[in-house]
Amino acid sequence: MDKRKILLLYTGGTIGMVKDYKTGALKSFDFNKLLKHVPELNQLDCSIDSISFDNPLDSSNMNPKEWVRIVSIIEEHYTNYDGFVVLHGSDTMSYTASALSFLLENLDKPVILTGSQLPIGDLRTDAKENLITSIQIAALQNKGTSVIKEVGLYFEYKLYRGNRTTKINAENFRAFASLNYPHLAESGVHLNVFPEYLLIKKNNKKLVVHKKMDENVALVKLFPGMNPSVLENVLKTDGLKALILETYGSGNGPTADWFITSLKKSIENGLHVINVTQCSGGSVLMGKYETSSALKDMQVVNGKDITTEAAISKAMYMLGSGVSSKHFKTVFETSLRGEMR
Repeated sequence: MDKRKILLLYTGGTIGMVKDYKTGALKSFDFNKLLKHVPELNQLDCSIDSISFDNPLDSSNMNPKEWVRIVSIIEEHYTNYDGFVVLHGSDTMSYTASALSFLLENLDKPVILTGSQLPIGDLRTDAKENLITSIQIAALQNKGTSVIKEVGLYFEYKLYRGNRTTKINAENFRAFASLNYPHLAESGVHLNVFPEYLLIKKNNKKLVVHKKMDENVALVKLFPGMNPSVLENVLKTDGLKALILETYGSGNGPTADWFITSLKKSIENGLHVINVTQCSGGSVLMGKYETSSALKDMQVVNGKDITTEAAISKAMYMLGSGVSSKHFKTVFETSLRGEMR
């Protein structure tokens, strides 16, 4: 049997750094010498090629243009590899994982994002385990087809659906969580995959790679004592097409006239307002309480149990794909890549 072919794409981040022990400074290492740094990869029954961004990005500088760049590289090499591992800084990894899931339609091969909290050369690094297991997961096949056919995020022994994740800790190795959906696989003595949670490809359509993201999207998180002018000024942003509104609890917001009137007027003028909960877990249930009934009545989009990261990238993707205003609410409230129930 031919070895599985895996393409490793380094975009930037701590995982691709090694420490210069003379100066103490971190520097990017040459991925062509990957086996020198991680000789354990020789034990995997797969061949690994790598591509690195010429100028690796700190993930704080990641943006939609770079998301398109990543999917374009995957598209270019799609037929030549069995799986893809994207190395990425952890700070915005959930945003990128969500965006890639929407941009890669009809995916039938694994695209696994991973990174680390410590550089690959550190004594206590988490980079080696994250890298090795991500490659192993990307190479998994059953009867000649990939086991994972979606965008995943692997970190600290668990594989999650990428568009269900959020970063929860800046210092702990367990940096990510998927509070509204079970993890897809877990690495221990054995690598256990839970097939009942995997995204099932329902058709034999070929991969479609989308390359347009509309950035005319804003995010507002409600808080007690918010000055009305804050929301009003955001709503007046030139060219704004969609607003992600992080509400309280199960989708609740103030009943004050200024709040309701501002949103209603903007919606009537064509703005898409999407209600997501600012809680780490749980779902929006508009109409359950009086404090969300007005939002439901004015046809605010129900974000259900979607993460903020996925809501932002889904809105950008839908606007970029030209979904009509008439159908925007219906399409957004429909699960496209397993991002919501």
